[in-house]
Amino acid sequence: MTRIIMNGCNGHMGCVITQLVAEDDDATIVAGVDLVAPKDPEYPVYAAFEDVKEEADVLIDFSTPKILTKLLAEAKKRSMAVVLCTTGYTKEQIAEINEAAKELPIVRSANMSLGVNVLIRLVQEAAKKLATEGFDIEIVEKHHRLKKDAPSGTALAIADAINEVLPSAREYVFDRSGRSEQRPKEEIGISAVRGGTIVGDHDIIFAGTDEVITVSHTAYSKAIFGKGAVVAAKFLAGQKPGLYTMKDVIG
Repeated sequence: MTRIIMNGCNGHMGCVITQLVAEDDDATIVAGVDLVAPKDPEYPVYAAFEDVKEEADVLIDFSTPKILTKLLAEAKKRSMAVVLCTTGYTKEQIAEINEAAKELPIVRSANMSLGVNVLIRLVQEAAKKLATEGFDIEIVEKHHRLKKDAPSGTALAIADAINEVLPSAREYVFDRSGRSEQRPKEEIGISAVRGGTIVGDHDIIFAGTDEVITVSHTAYSKAIFGKGAVVAAKFLAGQKPGLYTMKDVIG
């Protein structure tokens, strides 16, 4: 049984994970952390991580990058594994996470969805063959109108994964307006669409001569990210210190 502390338990994803774990026979949430406690908490809820009295194996964090330093320090004191589901870390914070991974097992991923991470693997295999055969690569991501960052962290992670398997890295192009030229071969175009309540769509387009292959993923609810976080937490329990990704989780 994997014992979990849920940081940000009263947020949308915290509530989703609470429900998912309640239906999981192999995991349990022993405590939550949030400035505002749920109306009917299913477990003890504390205003700060350092106040938690219960022992646990893994901390799942769906909160804010602002508390990263305190969160990692407390996790070190407790020798707890950490699943970092928050996005928007600075380069300095990523370096801090890498340093903490020398002492703790940590999963950090731009997207916790199991499907997205399988898609990345498929896209890498496609890129190995198609890019060398002259196919152009374009990524189009779509999200709801409230999403502030563009392109999405997932789109960038997909582009990075493609570059990992190519003989030479391709340049990312985010805006073609004002460019009066043919499309160069050695680039990956990344486009962002914002509108309505789209949870998350990612299309990876391999455009060749007289044929196009598109690999797509559509998220219909944010529950997929919560499911991935729970799977990652169960994976981390008992692992050695190190920085893991969802690629490690899905095997």
